[in-house]
Amino acid sequence: MSTETSQAVAPALDTSLVRRLIAGRFPQWADLSLAPVASAGTANAMYRLGEDMVVRLPLTAGSARDVAKEHTWLPRLAPRLPVAVPAPLGQGEPTGDWPWPWSVYRWLDGHNPVPGRLEAPDRLAGDLAGFVAALRGLDPADGPAAYRGEPLAERDAVTREAVAELRGTVDGPAATAVWEEALGAPGPAGPVWIHSDLQPGNVLVTRGRLSAVIDFQCVGLGDGAVDLIAAWYLLPAGAREVFRAAVGADDAAWARGRGWALSIAVLELRYYRGRDARMAAIAEHVVQELLRDHRARHDGGTTPLRDGGR
Repeated sequence: MSTETSQAVAPALDTSLVRRLIAGRFPQWADLSLAPVASAGTANAMYRLGEDMVVRLPLTAGSARDVAKEHTWLPRLAPRLPVAVPAPLGQGEPTGDWPWPWSVYRWLDGHNPVPGRLEAPDRLAGDLAGFVAALRGLDPADGPAAYRGEPLAERDAVTREAVAELRGTVDGPAATAVWEEALGAPGPAGPVWIHSDLQPGNVLVTRGRLSAVIDFQCVGLGDGAVDLIAAWYLLPAGAREVFRAAVGADDAAWARGRGWALSIAVLELRYYRGRDARMAAIAEHVVQELLRDHRARHDGGTTPLRDGGR
């Protein structure tokens, strides 16, 4: 789950604390090996437990509130999706050592893709489209609201504020033009199931193909265009068109997808610069890809990507 605003954060966490939590809640697993997992995520810490499990602990109060949602909905969604998703095996409760609920999941193999260094971008584009289409096709009855389930227009003020604060880092007028195109596009016919956060840290690939989608804290009902952010967060320009065709995005949905990607990326860039260099770099990459798209569509790619501090 990406972080767009500051939230209450976790106390200090280490292997000995996690082992105490496991021993207290799941004594049958207390003697298994335990080691921290390097992760690009910023909202959860992970520890591999034995060979086939992983302990996942929320690092913010906001992430902790979504633990129950994942345990409720992942078992229902998993059989209907074309790739693996996390399988909850147990839920831990808050203790004197740890203030929030936490989870044990089945371990999923694979690695996070690196935009610009994809082994088979067109095949990944098709796989991502298949996942998005399958999720959209699920019955929306009784589904929860997605983390990004609000209308795009409700993000207008905060998006413009972020663009203004990033002056000198991105081309403000071009970013604003992308945003205004998105706001002017017709809205969706109705809410569908969306993952809401299809970023590099939330997908796994194996031999260039999508093998799993993880982190369902943002899942729920919303505008299907939200999941089109994968086009700019994960794919190069050529594969982007493969993804668009496979997912069946019309001009209105594609424009809203650009708007969602821009809004999320500028908010993340504003938040993560100075805090997390990797996340900031991803967000800036997304903004620059959106601006390349914009200038290619409007003036053949001759305008600058940065405003030079004007």
